[in-house]
Amino acid sequence: MQMIIVDDEAHWVDNLSTTKPWHTLGIEQVHRAYSAQEALQLIEIHPIDIVISDILMPEMTGLELMEEIRNRDKKIKCIILSGYSDFEYTKEALRNQAVDYLLKPPTDQELLGAVKSAIKQLEAEWGNVSSYERIETILRESLPQLRSQLLLNALRGEQLSAHEWDKKLESYNLPLHFGECALLLVRIEEEYGLFRSNGQHLMEFAIMNIAEEIFGEFAYVWSAKEEHGYLAFLLQFKEELPSAAKELKVEKAAIQLQAKVKQYLKGSLSVVMTEPFDFPSKLSHQYRHALACFRQIVGDEREFVMRADDHDRQVSQGVLDVIHAPPSLKNLLEAGRWDSVDEKLTQVFAELDQKWSDSWEHCLEAGYLIASTFTHYSHRNGHSLESLLGRDIELLQNGEVFSSIGKLRSWTFDTMGKLKEKASSEVKDIRSLYVKKIQKFVELNLHLDVSLRALADHVNLHPTHLSKLYKIETGEGVSDFVSRLRMETACHKLKTTDKKVYEISADIGYLDPAYFIKVFKRQFGTTPQEYREGN
Repeated sequence: MQMIIVDDEAHWVDNLSTTKPWHTLGIEQVHRAYSAQEALQLIEIHPIDIVISDILMPEMTGLELMEEIRNRDKKIKCIILSGYSDFEYTKEALRNQAVDYLLKPPTDQELLGAVKSAIKQLEAEWGNVSSYERIETILRESLPQLRSQLLLNALRGEQLSAHEWDKKLESYNLPLHFGECALLLVRIEEEYGLFRSNGQHLMEFAIMNIAEEIFGEFAYVWSAKEEHGYLAFLLQFKEELPSAAKELKVEKAAIQLQAKVKQYLKGSLSVVMTEPFDFPSKLSHQYRHALACFRQIVGDEREFVMRADDHDRQVSQGVLDVIHAPPSLKNLLEAGRWDSVDEKLTQVFAELDQKWSDSWEHCLEAGYLIASTFTHYSHRNGHSLESLLGRDIELLQNGEVFSSIGKLRSWTFDTMGKLKEKASSEVKDIRSLYVKKIQKFVELNLHLDVSLRALADHVNLHPTHLSKLYKIETGEGVSDFVSRLRMETACHKLKTTDKKVYEISADIGYLDPAYFIKVFKRQFGTTPQEYREGN
């Protein structure tokens, strides 16, 4: 947990933050703020749980600070410190849901007790949010989408370990297990009159319900709509039968599905069934085989029911796997996941070496996909591949890149390195641009609102992201930069102008001259007037 102590009197903040055993309560970090505005800036940057604040401060009171905190994050717990036992203050603090209202100076027992109470409230609230029962309820409501997405990923060839599969099947309450399964792909032939005005998704849902009712008599059914528009049904028999009996049972049920859909939904469909296969290892392979059947055998014909093993199995042989499996090379590049890009390409070339070392066509297929993806990425980022590669583009233009796996590998990783280097350089340039824009804005508007929130709005970034970006690029926090610039500007004006202290205070953004004097003295050990006289 993280906490802020807020008070315009520095000795209170420094004393309370450093001399109390906060770590024994589970407080990992105690931040210091010498004004309400500083506290709000810290809340923008850090995941604050508890705020201990003085009640009377310049610019913004502790009660006003509480109200601001409530507007931003209702879960932050506030404790008020005050030198006044005023009933109105107490009532206002309670209205803003303060955990406690303590009189200065509080005893250790009072202060630690108030923080313990705040921690208990936080644990109760977050415990409810993250409770097993709540998560279980959310999971149950999301199960249809989660199950569907898991099946789609498996059809596309996403690899999971046996342990991950076990966890997913159990978590999603799927009764399937490793072993023999069959896959059906269903193609809807036409728009169904009954659902014409209600939408395609209702018709698909109706077909899935009928299918699960029919196949559910003898098998566990797991269904999803896949990316080509087919309805996919994975079946696992509830009892052991000979393979021939299983195939006959599935075929009979598929014909029944076709008939019931025609009878009740007034439409037609075609079905391709695979032979029994080992789940999950062969699922993606059988899915591609079933797609090939629709493409090469069924074609445009309607109301087919056929087995995927009824034609030459060569249609599903000789296919590159890794480069087509999710996540795609294009998605990894656009996400900037360079380590994953490197890993994916390493796997692609391992497959080429192991399976297709003597196949120029497979090298060509992989090469075209890699080259087109690199070109697309370059164009998306406002560049051309030619400008990036220079004369090396000729290797692509004359086809030499595709002449061997070795040449393709060398060109691919060289090009990837250049893409990565260019992306890294652009990120640094963009960060530098943001920093310059922020610094210029602060310099021109020091007398106005230059809080972290205002600066973030100016450059259209979230305050937390802006703070991290600025720190990475300059090594200095945004608030530290603003404070330093204010003090440097104040010193310069004190030495070179005849402006009154209150005028300089307003020029650099301090509306309360007394507060400016206090901050200045804390920084330099002398008042502004004494500084002027000494210089």
